[in-house]
Amino acid sequence: MSSIALGQTIWLIGLVAWFIIRYPYARRARGTATLRRDGTWRERALLAASFVGLFAIPMVNLATGWPRACAYDPGYGLVVLGGVLFAFSLWLFRRSHKDLGRQWSASLEVREGHRVVRTGVYRTIRHPMYASFWLWAIAQACLLPNVVAAFSGIVAVAVLFFARVRFEERMMIEMFGEDYRRYMQQTHRIIPGVY
Repeated sequence: MSSIALGQTIWLIGLVAWFIIRYPYARRARGTATLRRDGTWRERALLAASFVGLFAIPMVNLATGWPRACAYDPGYGLVVLGGVLFAFSLWLFRRSHKDLGRQWSASLEVREGHRVVRTGVYRTIRHPMYASFWLWAIAQACLLPNVVAAFSGIVAVAVLFFARVRFEERMMIEMFGEDYRRYMQQTHRIIPGVY
């Protein structure tokens, strides 16, 4: 198998695994009442941008090869690195869902019984799910043999993260006050001990 085919195959397997991981948590979360939701146009636009960069553009590239002028051979070393990063991304993604339980939601929401989670991966970073998306985006850049498809994920995650995280933290401060502020002082956003 060529490095191109291997990278594309790993990316597709990772995508399927991502949906398999998310489905049961999304299903369970629907049964938990929402106390507060940020349903603004900004939230919908950010989720749409992440969908385009992490799903739509790569799928179009895999199905059609578009844009052909931006294709390259990533080589086996880059593909292996991408596979390892994607595997770690999926582990972190699953772990963050598990640690949140019924409090998880795809959009900015506070659910009934919501509390500040300080266990599991949330013990060291506040936003492990965003960290998993960053890892996925970097893995995508290693796995997909097309500059546009490869880097669309990094752009999408950057837009989602930098435009959304401060609103999410502000909402948590409004809901949990000093408890969340203390949690912010004890943790970093996405990289333990760094940021």
